[in-house]
Amino acid sequence: MLACHACLALAIHPATAQDAGRGKPIPSFAELEAAGAVIGEIRIDNANIFDLDDPKENLALFRLANRLHIRTRPSVIARQLLFRSGEPLSARLIEESERLLRADHYLYDVAIRPLAYRDGVVDIEVSTRDTWTFEPGIRFSRQGGSNASAATLKEKNLFGTGVSVGYAKTSDADRSGTEFSVSHPHALGGRTAIGYSRAKLSDGSTKLFSLNRPFYALDTRRAAGITLSNDDRIESIYSGGVVVAQYRRRRDAAEAYWGWSNGLIDGWTRRTSIGLSQRDDDFEVEPSLIAPAQLPVDEKLVGPFIRYEVVQDDTEKRRNRNLVGRTEFFALGFRSVAQLGRAMTSLGSSRELWLYSAAIGDGFKVLNDHDLLASASLSGQYGDGRGEREKLGVAIKYFVPNGRRSVFYASLASDVVSNPYPEDQLYLGGATGLRAYPQRYQIGDRRTLITIEQRVFTDWFPFRLFRVGGAVFYDVGRAWGGENQTEINRKWLRGFGFGLRILSARTADGNVLHLDFAFPQDPDTTVKSFQFLVKTRLSF
Repeated sequence: MLACHACLALAIHPATAQDAGRGKPIPSFAELEAAGAVIGEIRIDNANIFDLDDPKENLALFRLANRLHIRTRPSVIARQLLFRSGEPLSARLIEESERLLRADHYLYDVAIRPLAYRDGVVDIEVSTRDTWTFEPGIRFSRQGGSNASAATLKEKNLFGTGVSVGYAKTSDADRSGTEFSVSHPHALGGRTAIGYSRAKLSDGSTKLFSLNRPFYALDTRRAAGITLSNDDRIESIYSGGVVVAQYRRRRDAAEAYWGWSNGLIDGWTRRTSIGLSQRDDDFEVEPSLIAPAQLPVDEKLVGPFIRYEVVQDDTEKRRNRNLVGRTEFFALGFRSVAQLGRAMTSLGSSRELWLYSAAIGDGFKVLNDHDLLASASLSGQYGDGRGEREKLGVAIKYFVPNGRRSVFYASLASDVVSNPYPEDQLYLGGATGLRAYPQRYQIGDRRTLITIEQRVFTDWFPFRLFRVGGAVFYDVGRAWGGENQTEINRKWLRGFGFGLRILSARTADGNVLHLDFAFPQDPDTTVKSFQFLVKTRLSF
């Protein structure tokens, strides 16, 4: 079997899997914790992409893929575990460790189980299976009548270390360009993320660097980080999906923070962070382009901030909700984060401003197996006696299993902006929602979108590479209000359609390919009788 075992043990005990074969089944983790068990040996079984013991996967192509692929190093997996040999067993830490590992795109599957139990000591096996992480390819998508393409060359798990390196050449309705990126999510002992990306675009460039040691687990006590970015591009103003004005925006931004927490207490985690942020925006008329009637005012904001976060430990495992045939974790507990900052002229700001943002969310079990997820967010700035760039958003998602492999899904999302800059406008159509209409078909400072879907998840697993599902959907929405609102077809819009969902199960991206036919019910003469959409998303 192409799997290797690495022993991570501060105290190794002679218990083996044979103990369970003597008529004594190993208790569950919850039972072991209640019995006061101590963790003995931790074994890492870092399996390759394909299981060659399975006749359906013991094929020449899959054997070649296994030989070419460098498996994730056991030490990379071990560093992410929240439990250690010699410690009292905690079922919560084991479950949270599984969630952290499943967040790594280079792992296809994760299982943590008791291997043997003797004399109050339990040995644990952590089994993982890799994905294919080297991804040269060509991508194409079409949404709302606009095409986008990309040629990529990426490695998501360089030499089994978790390091990601990538190069992409992209083109869409707004711009084309090339991008290089490199990141290490588990540097400096496994808890620090380092990332750098740089893009050269047809209308400008972007750069981003981040060094961050986050609150990676519920019981993490310290966090710190720094982020630096530069963005230079052409911003467009749309009406009815057509560009009516353009201008150049240059933005330099930076943030540094330090945070602390008392950890997880009685199922709740509370975190506080303080920091310093800077955002410098410059706006210019671009020669040869149609300028807007009025440019946004140049602005530099520098000042301190404080952030407070509350998280409830309540997560449930689900299957066939947003992914086909994959384990998902739904955060059903309460969570909130609020941040208040002050831009100060004494630190170089162009004016005095309060900067604020907040987000809140909760999940609920309804009728035993229904899931309701609700969230709200608020952001903006206040100065000169009025609020500016204020945005309020609410969202509700509802999942109702109505068969062994089918789920009814409904969602409501609504947003409103006050005193926005042109770039803050709300769009609807194509990739911005309402699939039967062209890209950015409606524009306004208010937006509502309602989606209803019947999702079907099949057990078809073609070539042992793809998971297949499908959906029938109905969208209702409208964007309206403000100085730049759409002048034609300003009513509520409706559309329906159907499509396939194909999950790339064995690759690190794990994207879901959407192939949809969508039909508008309230079109004008500029809207086609149907839209064919091809896109990749992270979920159903």
